[in-house]
Amino acid sequence: MTRKPRWQQEDPRFRAESARYDRPVPSRVFLLAKLAEASQPLGFEALAEMLGIRDPGERDALGKRLAAMARDGELLVNRANEYCLVDRLSLIVGTACGHRDGFGFLVPDDGGDDLFLPYREMRMLFHGDRAAARVAGRDERGRPEGAIVEVLERRTRQVAGRFTLEGGVGFVTPDNRRISQRIVVPREAAGPARHGELAVVEITEQPSRNRDPVGRVLRVLPDGGGADTAIDLAIASFGLSHAFPPEALAEARSHGAEVTAGTRAGREDLRGLPLVTIDGEDARDFDDAVFAEPSGSGYRLVVAIADVSHYVRTGTALDREARERATSVYFPSRVLPMLPEELSNHLCSLMPEVDRLCMACDMQVTRAGSVAKSRFYPAVMRSQARFTYTRVAAHLEGREPLARGPHARLAPVVDCLHQVYRALRREREKRGALDFEAPEVKVLVDAAGRPTDIREYPRNDAHRLIEECMIAANVQAAGFLKKKRLPALFRIHGQPDEDRIEELKRFLAMRGVHLDLSGELKPVRLAKVLVAISGRPDAAVLENAIIRSLPQALYQPANIGHFGLALAEYAHFTSPIRRYPDLLVHRGIRHALGGGSAANFAHPAREMEALGTECSFRERRADEAARSVIAWLKCEYMRPRVGEEFDAVVTGVTDFGLFVQLKAMQVDGLVHVTSLPADYFHFHERDRTLVGERTRQRFSIGDELRVRLLRVDSAERKIDFEHVAKTETHHHPRRRGGRTPAKRRGALAKGHGRGRGG
Repeated sequence: MTRKPRWQQEDPRFRAESARYDRPVPSRVFLLAKLAEASQPLGFEALAEMLGIRDPGERDALGKRLAAMARDGELLVNRANEYCLVDRLSLIVGTACGHRDGFGFLVPDDGGDDLFLPYREMRMLFHGDRAAARVAGRDERGRPEGAIVEVLERRTRQVAGRFTLEGGVGFVTPDNRRISQRIVVPREAAGPARHGELAVVEITEQPSRNRDPVGRVLRVLPDGGGADTAIDLAIASFGLSHAFPPEALAEARSHGAEVTAGTRAGREDLRGLPLVTIDGEDARDFDDAVFAEPSGSGYRLVVAIADVSHYVRTGTALDREARERATSVYFPSRVLPMLPEELSNHLCSLMPEVDRLCMACDMQVTRAGSVAKSRFYPAVMRSQARFTYTRVAAHLEGREPLARGPHARLAPVVDCLHQVYRALRREREKRGALDFEAPEVKVLVDAAGRPTDIREYPRNDAHRLIEECMIAANVQAAGFLKKKRLPALFRIHGQPDEDRIEELKRFLAMRGVHLDLSGELKPVRLAKVLVAISGRPDAAVLENAIIRSLPQALYQPANIGHFGLALAEYAHFTSPIRRYPDLLVHRGIRHALGGGSAANFAHPAREMEALGTECSFRERRADEAARSVIAWLKCEYMRPRVGEEFDAVVTGVTDFGLFVQLKAMQVDGLVHVTSLPADYFHFHERDRTLVGERTRQRFSIGDELRVRLLRVDSAERKIDFEHVAKTETHHHPRRRGGRTPAKRRGALAKGHGRGRGG
């Protein structure tokens, strides 16, 4: 009998690694322990000998594992090509976050304070690259300043932007403003690109301290391509994956198109339970289904979530691609899904009247809105109906009762769900969770990708009902994993920064709103402000100011609670089709239900730290890409409306003018100080106002203005307006839709011409 290599006998995670890989490899935890035991850096040969690994295949697998650990910042390879423990080198490992002015920050993997990177350091990195840095001193503001020691992972392979020729040399200025370096394009690499065109370039030489990045043109994008151009630009600019590798597609198809008797085995059968889905009209992937009924002195609430973890197993091609994407990205006319369509829109999607595998969270909810008990279990279900928010709202408001339609038998389920929502809502208000009510804005496009309208979609009780059911299930998932002491990604939202909250208090006071900051800041105090400003004309501006004062929510294994929701523990469980953290939570729950422990879980705590950083970064990247496309389409929608007048609200005041937002459209732009009434305007920083020296006319945040559109620059995402005095407005009568008559509109457009915004 062949004797096992030494590492297989000593590695406590050998069984878990054997379950993940056909050719098991020493676990990350074990490798880190052996390097620590050696008390010195080790080269590959020395490490392989220490572990007793001589088989060529196993040596190759070990090399790949070590390379992955170096990429993730767990190890550093020194100039002697030896593996070093980062902890012993006093280095900070993290992800670079660029600023449009050229400097940046290194966001540490361990959740510590960001490290400031001056221009000379940031110029060797692209936004999103992973690096190891040391603290080299402090800047003039007292912030720790970093010096890059090693670039661990280059994440930017393509860049898109405007191609220009200067002295016979080509350059691409990135559309993503977080990338401050211009890409040099040699003459022979320019391809079909012409001066002023939008181009996608492949990075052939990464940036360094002394050299700009170099690239070659892959393709030219049409300037008038509407949504398609904006989306292609965003995909290249933000490095989004848009095509699945063949092995991932093959794996998705291998699961078939239907749930088989074999996959149903061993699961609880919920097919007789009238579960329903409630989503937007344009939804295609249905993650969640819900059911409620009276139970004892309260309610039984079942939240059934697509069992993606059954199909996407750790370490597979599907899993690698899902981890790389981390989230689905939603654009107005296209979706970049986290999983192939065979899963996301079909086998995993909880479509009506078909069998689907799910993970159920079965809860007993009291009439006071607390969850008295809950349990998780794998099940098979069959959705009884696919409802939309609009349809359910019409029923709840009595405008179109379900009892009069084909789904009459489901009316009691929806009514009970609404009762559960009201109970959960009372508990939400009691604990002081923040509740933002800004309507969602969508840009509608035609078949050619041209924007045709911008519409607001206010939230209704159907939205809130589903939100509260999902929050309840997410809280139970977090508590379950915490109780089982399994490594998990919590959705955390930290306490707001004191300086920002003080600034918010001053701003609210100027608008006549009091924020109590005595003692520890509790979410309930901000919740009371939101209630106080509800219904005010400037409510949206004040709500936005509160949002800006809060930190971003993140994924990390260290649980610090969720400030905004006023919860001690929270995890994302309800959207595994479109979010990788949810898939990880499902894996943890499945592992615990099978009797597993932290010692043999596929994702140890150290790996969870890296996964939290990755998922948080990729979530922000997806949000920025989506916002970039929306901003482009808003500009394209406004372009033919130069000269028209609109009602707007001041959202920001600076020394160079007013930032404004058009009502009911959420289109943002600038009224430059030179476009204000003839006067010398002075900026008062403390109360953020512009005051006229001669007229004493005052402009401040929340003021309502009449503005006229001057210029639109889609490439810069800039829109310029001018202030229209009240005495002027009768000269520009508005027609339906806010337009001036065609002749007047044309004359104004011709008179102002075109140019970049201020």
